[in-house]
Amino acid sequence: MTDIAKLAGVSQSTVSLVINHMSGAKVSAETRKKVLRIAHELGYPVERHGHAWPAQERNLIVYLTDELSTSPHAMLTIDGARDGAWEHDCLLSVFATRNDPDYEGAVLARLLASPALLGVVYATIFTRTVTVPAALAQVPTVLLNCYTKDRRERQCSSVVPSEVLGGYAATMRLLEAGHRRIGFINGEGWIEAAAERLKGYRQALSTRDIPFDPQLVREGDWQVSSGHAHALGLLSLAQPPTALFCANDLMAVGALEAVREHGLSVPEHVSVVGYDDQDIARYTQPPLTTVLLPNYEMGRWAAENLIAQVNGGVLRRTSMKMDCPLVERDSVGPYRPS
Repeated sequence: MTDIAKLAGVSQSTVSLVINHMSGAKVSAETRKKVLRIAHELGYPVERHGHAWPAQERNLIVYLTDELSTSPHAMLTIDGARDGAWEHDCLLSVFATRNDPDYEGAVLARLLASPALLGVVYATIFTRTVTVPAALAQVPTVLLNCYTKDRRERQCSSVVPSEVLGGYAATMRLLEAGHRRIGFINGEGWIEAAAERLKGYRQALSTRDIPFDPQLVREGDWQVSSGHAHALGLLSLAQPPTALFCANDLMAVGALEAVREHGLSVPEHVSVVGYDDQDIARYTQPPLTTVLLPNYEMGRWAAENLIAQVNGGVLRRTSMKMDCPLVERDSVGPYRPS
Protein backbone atom coordinates (compact mmCIF):
# COMPACT_ATOMS: atom_id res chain seq x y z
CA MET A 1 0.00 0.00 0.00
CA THR A 2 2.89 2.35 0.72
CA ASP A 3 4.35 1.64 -2.73
CA ILE A 4 0.98 2.27 -4.38
CA ALA A 5 0.59 5.57 -2.51
CA LYS A 6 4.04 6.78 -3.60
CA LEU A 7 3.50 5.87 -7.25
CA ALA A 8 0.00 7.38 -7.33
CA GLY A 9 1.02 10.52 -5.44
CA VAL A 10 -1.70 10.06 -2.80
CA SER A 11 -1.85 9.21 0.91
CA GLN A 12 -1.91 5.64 2.18
CA SER A 13 -5.37 6.39 3.60
CA THR A 14 -6.63 7.16 0.10
CA VAL A 15 -5.18 3.89 -1.18
CA SER A 16 -6.95 2.08 1.64
CA LEU A 17 -10.28 3.65 0.76
CA VAL A 18 -9.96 2.75 -2.91
CA ILE A 19 -8.76 -0.84 -2.63
CA ASN A 20 -11.35 -1.59 0.04
CA HIS A 21 -14.10 -0.12 -2.16
CA MET A 22 -15.37 2.21 0.56
CA SER A 23 -18.75 3.52 -0.49
CA GLY A 24 -19.19 7.28 -0.42
CA ALA A 25 -15.46 7.97 -0.08
CA LYS A 26 -14.50 11.41 -1.33
CA VAL A 27 -12.02 10.20 -3.92
CA SER A 28 -12.28 11.37 -7.52
CA ALA A 29 -12.97 8.85 -10.25
CA GLU A 30 -9.63 9.69 -11.86
CA THR A 31 -7.71 9.07 -8.62
CA ARG A 32 -9.61 5.85 -7.95
CA LYS A 33 -8.82 4.59 -11.46
CA LYS A 34 -5.14 5.49 -11.10
CA VAL A 35 -4.80 3.75 -7.72
CA LEU A 36 -6.50 0.58 -8.97
CA ARG A 37 -4.34 0.53 -12.11
CA ILE A 38 -1.11 0.79 -10.11
CA ALA A 39 -2.37 -1.80 -7.61
CA HIS A 40 -3.00 -4.27 -10.46
CA GLU A 41 0.40 -3.51 -12.00
CA LEU A 42 2.11 -4.26 -8.68
CA GLY A 43 0.08 -7.43 -8.20
CA TYR A 44 -1.79 -6.16 -5.14
CA PRO A 45 -4.69 -8.58 -4.39
CA VAL A 46 -7.46 -5.99 -4.54
CA GLU A 47 -10.26 -8.52 -5.02
CA ARG A 48 -9.45 -10.37 -1.79
CA HIS A 49 -10.07 -7.35 0.44
CA GLY A 50 -13.36 -7.22 2.26
CA HIS A 51 -15.00 -6.36 5.58
CA ALA A 52 -16.83 -8.39 8.17
CA TRP A 53 -19.68 -5.87 8.07
CA PRO A 54 -20.73 -3.05 5.72
CA ALA A 55 -18.01 -0.41 5.57
CA GLN A 56 -20.51 2.45 5.72
CA GLU A 57 -21.56 1.36 9.22
CA ARG A 58 -18.07 1.92 10.59
CA ASN A 59 -17.85 5.68 10.33
CA LEU A 60 -17.75 6.91 13.95
CA ILE A 61 -14.47 7.95 15.57
CA VAL A 62 -14.64 8.63 19.31
CA TYR A 63 -12.22 11.36 20.41
CA LEU A 64 -11.59 10.99 24.13
CA THR A 65 -9.56 13.72 25.85
CA ASP A 66 -8.81 14.64 29.44
CA GLU A 67 -9.38 18.38 29.01
CA LEU A 68 -10.60 20.98 26.55
CA SER A 69 -10.92 24.29 28.36
CA THR A 70 -7.41 24.99 29.63
CA SER A 71 -5.74 25.75 26.32
CA PRO A 72 -6.51 26.94 22.77
CA HIS A 73 -4.40 24.07 21.44
CA ALA A 74 -7.08 21.47 22.13
CA MET A 75 -9.54 22.91 19.63
CA LEU A 76 -6.94 23.04 16.86
CA THR A 77 -6.17 19.38 17.44
CA ILE A 78 -9.86 18.51 17.30
CA ASP A 79 -10.22 20.52 14.07
CA GLY A 80 -7.45 18.45 12.50
CA ALA A 81 -8.98 15.16 13.61
CA ARG A 82 -12.44 16.25 12.45
CA ASP A 83 -11.18 17.28 9.00
CA GLY A 84 -9.13 14.10 8.60
CA ALA A 85 -12.15 12.02 9.56
CA TRP A 86 -14.64 13.90 7.41
CA GLU A 87 -12.53 13.59 4.27
CA HIS A 88 -12.98 9.84 4.65
CA ASP A 89 -16.71 10.08 5.39
CA CYS A 90 -16.25 9.53 9.10
CA LEU A 91 -17.71 11.53 11.97
CA LEU A 92 -15.84 12.63 15.09
CA SER A 93 -17.57 12.52 18.47
CA VAL A 94 -15.68 14.41 21.23
CA PHE A 95 -15.79 13.74 24.97
CA ALA A 96 -13.79 15.52 27.69
CA THR A 97 -13.37 13.37 30.82
CA ARG A 98 -11.43 15.77 33.09
CA ASN A 99 -9.48 12.71 34.27
CA ASP A 100 -12.58 11.22 35.87
CA PRO A 101 -12.21 7.42 35.46
CA ASP A 102 -15.90 6.82 36.19
CA TYR A 103 -16.99 9.23 33.47
CA GLU A 104 -14.43 7.82 31.05
CA GLY A 105 -15.67 4.32 31.77
CA ALA A 106 -19.29 5.35 31.22
CA VAL A 107 -18.47 6.94 27.85
CA LEU A 108 -16.60 3.86 26.70
CA ALA A 109 -19.28 1.46 27.92
CA ARG A 110 -21.92 3.32 25.93
CA LEU A 111 -19.99 3.96 22.72
CA LEU A 112 -17.87 0.85 22.30
CA ALA A 113 -21.03 -1.17 21.78
CA SER A 114 -22.03 0.94 18.77
CA PRO A 115 -21.90 -0.94 15.44
CA ALA A 116 -20.87 2.37 13.83
CA LEU A 117 -17.65 2.60 15.86
CA LEU A 118 -14.49 2.64 13.74
CA GLY A 119 -12.05 3.35 16.56
CA VAL A 120 -10.85 5.71 19.27
CA VAL A 121 -8.47 8.66 19.36
CA TYR A 122 -7.24 8.87 22.95
CA ALA A 123 -5.85 12.36 23.64
CA THR A 124 -4.30 14.40 26.46
CA ILE A 125 -3.90 18.16 26.86
CA PHE A 126 -0.30 17.84 28.11
CA THR A 127 2.19 15.50 26.46
CA ARG A 128 2.61 12.60 28.88
CA THR A 129 2.59 8.84 29.35
CA VAL A 130 -0.75 7.12 29.74
CA THR A 131 -2.15 3.74 30.59
CA VAL A 132 -4.60 2.72 27.87
CA PRO A 133 -7.98 1.82 29.42
CA ALA A 134 -8.59 -1.91 29.57
CA ALA A 135 -11.88 -1.38 27.74
CA LEU A 136 -9.89 -0.45 24.62
CA ALA A 137 -7.94 -3.71 24.54
CA GLN A 138 -9.72 -4.96 21.42
CA VAL A 139 -10.58 -1.56 19.92
CA PRO A 140 -8.45 0.19 17.24
CA THR A 141 -6.89 3.10 19.11
CA VAL A 142 -4.47 5.91 18.30
CA LEU A 143 -2.83 7.96 21.07
CA LEU A 144 -2.71 11.72 20.49
CA ASN A 145 -0.21 13.87 22.41
CA CYS A 146 0.48 10.90 24.68
CA TYR A 147 2.17 7.51 24.59
CA THR A 148 2.69 4.31 26.56
CA LYS A 149 6.01 3.73 28.25
CA ASP A 150 5.70 0.26 29.75
CA ARG A 151 6.52 -2.34 27.09
CA ARG A 152 4.18 -4.78 28.76
CA GLU A 153 1.25 -2.51 27.93
CA ARG A 154 -0.62 -2.70 24.69
CA GLN A 155 1.22 -0.74 22.03
CA CYS A 156 -0.86 1.74 20.02
CA SER A 157 0.13 4.14 17.26
CA SER A 158 0.91 7.52 18.80
CA VAL A 159 1.74 11.05 17.74
CA VAL A 160 3.46 13.71 19.87
CA PRO A 161 5.25 16.97 19.04
CA SER A 162 9.02 16.90 18.74
CA GLU A 163 9.58 19.40 21.55
CA VAL A 164 13.34 18.88 21.80
CA LEU A 165 13.75 19.83 18.15
CA GLY A 166 11.42 22.80 18.66
CA GLY A 167 13.54 24.15 21.52
CA TYR A 168 16.65 23.46 19.47
CA ALA A 169 15.28 25.32 16.42
CA ALA A 170 14.33 28.39 18.45
CA THR A 171 17.71 28.60 20.16
CA MET A 172 19.65 27.93 16.95
CA ARG A 173 17.85 30.81 15.24
CA LEU A 174 19.21 33.15 17.90
CA LEU A 175 22.68 31.60 17.77
CA GLU A 176 22.76 31.98 14.00
CA ALA A 177 21.99 35.69 14.49
CA GLY A 178 25.18 35.95 16.55
CA HIS A 179 23.72 35.91 20.07
CA ARG A 180 25.64 34.02 22.74
CA ARG A 181 23.92 35.10 25.96
CA ILE A 182 20.41 33.77 25.45
CA GLY A 183 17.91 33.88 28.29
CA PHE A 184 15.32 31.10 28.48
CA ILE A 185 11.95 31.68 30.15
CA ASN A 186 10.42 28.23 30.52
CA GLY A 187 7.15 26.86 31.89
CA GLU A 188 6.78 24.63 34.94
CA GLY A 189 9.46 21.97 34.95
CA TRP A 190 7.06 19.14 35.83
CA ILE A 191 5.39 19.51 32.43
CA GLU A 192 7.10 17.24 29.91
CA ALA A 193 6.98 19.86 27.13
CA ALA A 194 8.92 22.33 29.31
CA ALA A 195 11.60 19.75 30.12
CA GLU A 196 11.94 18.83 26.44
CA ARG A 197 12.20 22.45 25.28
CA LEU A 198 14.91 23.07 27.88
CA LYS A 199 16.75 20.02 26.56
CA GLY A 200 16.60 21.47 23.02
CA TYR A 201 17.89 24.83 24.32
CA ARG A 202 20.86 23.15 25.99
CA GLN A 203 21.64 20.98 22.96
CA ALA A 204 21.73 24.04 20.70
CA LEU A 205 24.12 25.85 23.05
CA SER A 206 26.40 22.82 23.13
CA THR A 207 26.72 22.81 19.34
CA ARG A 208 28.39 26.22 19.62
CA ASP A 209 30.46 25.26 22.66
CA ILE A 210 28.55 27.74 24.80
CA PRO A 211 28.43 26.56 28.44
CA PHE A 212 25.01 26.28 30.03
CA ASP A 213 24.42 29.10 32.52
CA PRO A 214 21.56 28.33 34.94
CA GLN A 215 21.39 32.03 35.82
CA LEU A 216 19.92 32.64 32.36
CA VAL A 217 17.07 30.15 32.83
CA ARG A 218 13.86 31.07 34.65
CA GLU A 219 10.75 29.00 35.32
CA GLY A 220 7.46 30.76 34.62
CA ASP A 221 3.84 29.64 34.50
CA TRP A 222 3.01 30.16 30.79
CA GLN A 223 1.22 33.46 31.51
CA VAL A 224 2.04 36.99 30.25
CA SER A 225 2.82 38.22 33.77
CA SER A 226 5.53 35.62 34.42
CA GLY A 227 7.17 36.30 31.06
CA HIS A 228 7.20 39.99 31.92
CA ALA A 229 8.59 39.47 35.44
CA HIS A 230 11.32 37.03 34.40
CA ALA A 231 12.38 39.14 31.42
CA LEU A 232 12.74 42.15 33.72
CA GLY A 233 14.93 40.05 35.99
CA LEU A 234 17.10 38.75 33.17
CA LEU A 235 17.58 42.18 31.65
CA SER A 236 18.64 43.55 35.05
CA LEU A 237 21.59 41.17 35.34
CA ALA A 238 25.11 42.62 35.35
CA GLN A 239 25.61 40.81 32.04
CA PRO A 240 22.10 40.74 30.58
CA PRO A 241 21.16 38.45 27.71
CA THR A 242 20.93 39.92 24.21
CA ALA A 243 18.19 37.47 23.26
CA LEU A 244 15.25 35.78 24.99
CA PHE A 245 13.65 32.45 24.13
CA CYS A 246 10.25 32.08 25.77
CA ALA A 247 8.62 28.65 25.99
CA ASN A 248 5.26 30.01 24.83
CA ASP A 249 3.92 33.06 23.03
CA LEU A 250 2.08 34.50 26.03
CA MET A 251 5.30 34.74 28.05
CA ALA A 252 6.99 36.22 24.98
CA VAL A 253 4.35 38.99 24.93
CA GLY A 254 5.32 39.82 28.51
CA ALA A 255 8.99 39.75 27.54
CA LEU A 256 8.40 42.23 24.71
CA GLU A 257 6.87 44.69 27.16
CA ALA A 258 9.75 44.18 29.62
CA VAL A 259 12.27 45.05 26.90
CA ARG A 260 10.39 48.29 26.20
CA GLU A 261 10.31 49.15 29.92
CA HIS A 262 14.10 48.85 29.96
CA GLY A 263 14.24 51.53 27.25
CA LEU A 264 15.29 48.99 24.65
CA SER A 265 13.70 47.86 21.40
CA VAL A 266 13.08 44.52 19.68
CA PRO A 267 14.97 43.36 17.67
CA GLU A 268 17.49 46.23 17.57
CA HIS A 269 18.72 45.68 21.12
CA VAL A 270 17.14 42.39 22.23
CA SER A 271 15.81 39.55 20.10
CA VAL A 272 12.81 37.52 21.25
CA VAL A 273 11.50 34.11 20.14
CA GLY A 274 8.25 32.54 21.32
CA TYR A 275 6.68 29.09 21.00
CA ASP A 276 3.26 27.75 19.89
CA ASP A 277 2.44 30.22 17.05
CA GLN A 278 -0.78 31.41 18.65
CA ASP A 279 -2.78 34.06 16.80
CA ILE A 280 -1.39 36.80 19.03
CA ALA A 281 2.12 36.18 17.66
CA ARG A 282 1.11 37.79 14.35
CA TYR A 283 -0.07 41.01 15.98
CA THR A 284 2.62 41.88 18.50
CA GLN A 285 4.97 44.78 17.79
CA PRO A 286 7.07 43.57 16.12
CA PRO A 287 5.39 40.34 14.94
CA LEU A 288 6.87 37.45 16.88
CA THR A 289 9.24 34.82 15.52
CA THR A 290 8.01 31.61 17.10
CA VAL A 291 7.90 27.83 16.87
CA LEU A 292 4.80 26.16 15.48
CA LEU A 293 3.20 23.56 17.74
CA PRO A 294 1.57 21.30 15.12
CA ASN A 295 -1.76 20.73 16.88
CA TYR A 296 -3.89 20.61 13.74
CA GLU A 297 -1.48 18.32 11.92
CA MET A 298 -1.28 15.91 14.88
CA GLY A 299 -5.07 15.67 15.09
CA ARG A 300 -5.36 15.02 11.39
CA TRP A 301 -2.60 12.39 11.48
CA ALA A 302 -4.30 10.57 14.36
CA ALA A 303 -7.63 10.29 12.53
CA GLU A 304 -6.06 9.27 9.21
CA ASN A 305 -3.78 6.71 10.85
CA LEU A 306 -6.76 5.17 12.65
CA ILE A 307 -8.77 4.94 9.43
CA ALA A 308 -5.82 3.38 7.60
CA GLN A 309 -5.39 0.80 10.35
CA VAL A 310 -9.04 -0.26 10.29
CA ASN A 311 -9.90 -0.07 6.62
CA GLY A 312 -6.53 -1.16 5.30
CA GLY A 313 -5.81 -3.84 7.84
CA VAL A 314 -2.51 -2.16 8.73
CA LEU A 315 -1.02 -4.02 11.69
CA ARG A 316 2.23 -2.09 12.15
CA ARG A 317 2.06 0.49 14.95
CA THR A 318 3.74 3.84 14.37
CA SER A 319 5.21 6.24 16.91
CA MET A 320 5.32 9.66 15.28
CA LYS A 321 7.21 12.69 16.60
CA MET A 322 5.91 15.57 14.54
CA ASP A 323 8.19 18.43 13.54
CA CYS A 324 7.81 21.82 15.27
CA PRO A 325 9.07 24.24 12.59
CA LEU A 326 10.28 27.78 13.16
CA VAL A 327 7.95 30.54 11.94
CA GLU A 328 10.08 33.50 10.95
CA ARG A 329 8.74 37.02 11.62
CA ASP A 330 10.40 40.25 12.76
CA SER A 331 11.45 39.85 16.40
CA VAL A 332 14.95 38.46 15.75
CA GLY A 333 17.82 40.63 14.62
CA PRO A 334 21.61 40.31 14.45
CA TYR A 335 23.67 40.64 17.60
CA ARG A 336 24.98 44.17 18.07
CA PRO A 337 27.70 44.75 20.69
CA SER A 338 26.69 47.47 23.14
